[in-house]
Amino acid sequence: MATQRDKILACACELYLETGLSGFSMRKLAKNVGVTAPALYRHYDGKEKVLGDVVREAYHAYQGYVHRALQAPTPIERFFQAGEGYLDFALEHPRWYKIMFSGPERLGMKELPDDIEAMGLGVHQFWIDRVRECMQVGLLKEADPLQTSLTMWAHAHGMVLLYHQGIFPMDREEFQSLFEQSGARMMNGFATPNFAAQLEKLYIQGQTAPQA
Repeated sequence: MATQRDKILACACELYLETGLSGFSMRKLAKNVGVTAPALYRHYDGKEKVLGDVVREAYHAYQGYVHRALQAPTPIERFFQAGEGYLDFALEHPRWYKIMFSGPERLGMKELPDDIEAMGLGVHQFWIDRVRECMQVGLLKEADPLQTSLTMWAHAHGMVLLYHQGIFPMDREEFQSLFEQSGARMMNGFATPNFAAQLEKLYIQGQTAPQA
């Protein structure tokens, strides 16, 4: 059952994405939550603190989706399942996804709090680790894991944003297929033949591997 804090954060995220920082106020938030402004201030003393907690919740939820991949036994499965978790999170929680990537100035902060900064760095390190271990076992071509992971993320993030903005007029299932096919084409620039062979094995049970 949702708590009052959950309701505040959900309303804060929605209000921020609808109005931007300039249209965000504690008074408007209190009205959307259905409480008085003084009652809201008992939970938070300003919009910076509220939005900080929204970003924290978004990161915690995101981690729950992608970190499940760490239970997989092989690098290719961890890589593949992490990608699935990333896409599932982006499509199931579009508001959280969007606010995760808002810079501090857009949230009314001079800089992100240390714990949020650490969460962001942890996200990047997670993907660097997935790329590095695939390189170590010969699934990806040897290169700088940081640069390679950033290129992959830029592709995935761009696809998701285009979908969220309505540029791809299709349902979720169609977009997932497009996302996978586009990713497979991009991976040809990074992957070894061994990667392609192992990836195809993951598309069993009635699925077909994306065609390059």
